[in-house]
Amino acid sequence: GREPKNEDEWPLAEILSVKDISGKNLYYVHYIDFNKRLDEWVTPDRLDIKKLQFPKKEAKTPMKNGLPGSRPSSPERDVKKSLDLHVQSASAPSRGKTLPTLKRKAESVSLATQVTTATPVPSLPGSAEASQASVYPAMRDSSFSIKSRDEHEPLTSLTTNGTSSIQRHLIPPQPGRKRKSCGGTDEMVKMFQNNSPRCSTVYLLPGEDSQDSSDGIPSAPRMTGSLVSDRSHDDIVTRMKNIDCIELGRHRLKPWYFSPYPQELTSLPILYLCEFCLKYLKSLKCLQRHLTKCNLRHPPGNEIYRKGTISFFEIDGRKNKAYSQNLCLLAKCFLDHKTLYYDTDPFLFYVMTEYDSKGFHIVGYFSKEKESTEDYNVACILTLPPYQRRGYGKLLIEFSYELSKVEGKTGTPEKPLSDLGLLSYRSYWSQTILEILMDLKSENGERPQITINEISEITSVKKEDVISTLQYLNLINYYKGQYILTLSEDIVEGHERAMEKRHLRIDPKCLHFTPKDWSKRGKW
Repeated sequence: GREPKNEDEWPLAEILSVKDISGKNLYYVHYIDFNKRLDEWVTPDRLDIKKLQFPKKEAKTPMKNGLPGSRPSSPERDVKKSLDLHVQSASAPSRGKTLPTLKRKAESVSLATQVTTATPVPSLPGSAEASQASVYPAMRDSSFSIKSRDEHEPLTSLTTNGTSSIQRHLIPPQPGRKRKSCGGTDEMVKMFQNNSPRCSTVYLLPGEDSQDSSDGIPSAPRMTGSLVSDRSHDDIVTRMKNIDCIELGRHRLKPWYFSPYPQELTSLPILYLCEFCLKYLKSLKCLQRHLTKCNLRHPPGNEIYRKGTISFFEIDGRKNKAYSQNLCLLAKCFLDHKTLYYDTDPFLFYVMTEYDSKGFHIVGYFSKEKESTEDYNVACILTLPPYQRRGYGKLLIEFSYELSKVEGKTGTPEKPLSDLGLLSYRSYWSQTILEILMDLKSENGERPQITINEISEITSVKKEDVISTLQYLNLINYYKGQYILTLSEDIVEGHERAMEKRHLRIDPKCLHFTPKDWSKRGKW
């Protein structure tokens, strides 16, 4: 029997759409409290109709019981959604009005996930991440994954050095005074060895100009960046995956999210992409004909880095508009929190490739504004699913900071980050900062000293990110009237283990890159 042993085994879901396939209804469901990449079409036998809940005027969409502190995956959007459900009949907002067009569209239902025939996660190589619950914001405890899908690891496996419990200590528990003074421009950091040879401590002296935001965690994500979604035009269509499968070179990809490919292509079982120019085609025959004419064997830009089989190409969004737009369409399949704009002119795209005898194959990319007022050095960043969980994401991040070093600036990724993006950046920042702290040598018996600003200058990581990482790692303590960082044996060993696994690194000597001053150009 498929009867669950207890209620918690039927996760709560919201029906977004219904379709009729040869007389049989299929329901498109979103599992409440889980990332949208798990959304799927399910058959009626996977719904527990007895527990159907219709949207009420007062009550918000019910949340899953079993998880303390759990809440919708992306706060801005899901709060709006549950409001839409219960405001509908009173003063329906513009988006709410679109909800009733499909019968039973906004019902919350308990679902049986025990069925193995329709698992929501494609068993493509490398896309195991798809089964993970969202951790946005990072202070949520993310140690759960959907039941009965044991083959996929929960998100916590991606956090730095496996110390998932640290997530709850992003902001140290002590009162405000402690955090605040971490933000001065030139706090002195002193380091000494404890009795334990593998445990060291760092002093932080408060600076003159502590600002309120100095704990490095902005009160709300800034919504001023290039590709940030304002969610105002979010509707039922863009909440549903529209492409079933993409063939890109030797890989088949199952999209996680909606992407605005032309409507007529959405009914195809497979969308074919040329893996070098990323042009989309409706059939294998069209692709084969295209390949006889397409002579690209690498992205259409300057190769600015090559070491071993890894290369990076710099593509100007104005000079290579078609390629840039096709890249954005492909990326949107795996990025939910960004909106796609067709104006690629203000951006540079850095595409990472892996070389073999057939050409330079795209692994991932990041985009970057030509001129950023907010010190952003990354707008969107993505490793394609077949290449995920192999260290390429960190390589992309490391490369973005190497470019910032050449430019002589500090940089930060555009907010908001996706759940997986946040994990990768956390991990990168932690390793990069610990690498520096552990390399400090004491001079003539004195404790070595370093300032937050110096860490920032050495790494090109923005000061706020340095501070929030130190807090996330829970390193900051108050001792004899001073702020200190204590590197425990666990942290040291965890860091060393993580660095042993990190085989892929960027070699600055292989980077041939001259930054342009875009402000001096009339039109980019």
